[in-house]
Amino acid sequence: MTPTISDTENRADDRMHGHQVLEHRSSESTTLEHVEEDHHTREATICVVGLGYVGLPLAVGFAQSDYQVIGYDVDESTVEQLKDGEDTTGDLTDEAVQNDDISYTTNAGAISDAEYVVIAVPTPIQDDDRPDLSYVESAGQTVGSKMSAGTTVILESTVYPGSTREVLIPALEETSGMTAGEDFFVGYSPERATPGDEEHGLSDVVKVVSGQTEAVLNDVADLYGSVVDAGVHRAPSIEVAEASKVVENTQRDLNIAFVNELSVALEHMDVDTQDVLEAAGTKWNFHDYRPGLVGGHCIPVDPYFLSYRSAQEGFEPELMQMGRKVNESMPAHVADLTIKALNKCHKTLRDSRVLVLGLSYKPGVGDLRSSKVSNVVDTLNEYDIHLEGFDPIANHEAARETFDLEVQEQLSFEGFDAIVLATPHDEFTKMDLGAVASELDDDPALVDVAGAIDEDEAADAGFTYRRV
Repeated sequence: MTPTISDTENRADDRMHGHQVLEHRSSESTTLEHVEEDHHTREATICVVGLGYVGLPLAVGFAQSDYQVIGYDVDESTVEQLKDGEDTTGDLTDEAVQNDDISYTTNAGAISDAEYVVIAVPTPIQDDDRPDLSYVESAGQTVGSKMSAGTTVILESTVYPGSTREVLIPALEETSGMTAGEDFFVGYSPERATPGDEEHGLSDVVKVVSGQTEAVLNDVADLYGSVVDAGVHRAPSIEVAEASKVVENTQRDLNIAFVNELSVALEHMDVDTQDVLEAAGTKWNFHDYRPGLVGGHCIPVDPYFLSYRSAQEGFEPELMQMGRKVNESMPAHVADLTIKALNKCHKTLRDSRVLVLGLSYKPGVGDLRSSKVSNVVDTLNEYDIHLEGFDPIANHEAARETFDLEVQEQLSFEGFDAIVLATPHDEFTKMDLGAVASELDDDPALVDVAGAIDEDEAADAGFTYRRV
């Protein structure tokens, strides 16, 4: 069981910060060697604010490197599960969260115990595609009201360039009554979490770091460098670090948009997209991207942060916006492929039964939030097709609520006319297609969104096969 936090009071403003006095911390002339010599003796306490897919692995990573860690979250259910030793993300293990160096709490007063506060809260987009930084502002106000003088606050949430200075710092100053750069210090280090990817955890990926001064930058670099084996990259400014995060995913979004649009164009030409990409991929400098649904919390969101900020400064980035439009159109395209496949099998739409395999936003992950499979389901529902879903990883009750869909507890293919393989979990790509087809109705269809199934094997099993 993980220890809890007792109520704490704010400490005096002249508290030593990580064995360095404020005068030393605010000095621009501080050298990296000096910072490394008398800082990060593992006696520093780090508070991670927000214990989701970014914050929890970060808290565990610091604790595994022998730091004392406070894990703070406003969600009582999440904190209680963590106190009970349950991994709430599915990306770690119960053993990993059961670390004696982490204390999980909903008590904001515990923030005053920390020399470093890392904020890792959600930054979604609103219905009009504008960034929603209300969680960052709220977290900043909470941290500001509790932190002690000398604290370094590091934002990890995805934001547009300028957000740390324009949103977080004012929130911290408002409730603390202190001045950034004099009484406390601020840095930014964009998260690079990849849920479901065991090979690219916290210690395996280079960490981009930044600070409001050279001294703070070196201090933040030293902190992350002590837990990230891959090393750190010192960005020359906070704004550069903020922009780097959204650029990473905007680039991916645009590349996927190209192959998605290509797949629709080639379908009209009756040319197979996968065959074209394999042929083109024989050139040494061809970039390997595959068409499909673009869901999750980063790729479909980050381009809006960049385009929003750019528009504020008077430039409308048309290519970014067009890439988003293309990728947002793909669920309707998948639904259209499904309808065409049913027609090819001479099925009456109103009498058809379709099983959607995989409901989460990516293979190997049970996260249903921001999954574009829901858009496929919504479109197919317009044709009065009977739909059921199954996901071996996602929570079934959460899936029912999220998709408003009948979700199977145990996988059964009996009586269905078609399968939409929306998210290719390993359990699905290893299926015996012949055995599956024997359970389905006569002349079944298989719509393979990610192209995870061999077309010839599907045809040999008796499927009418379609892929994006």
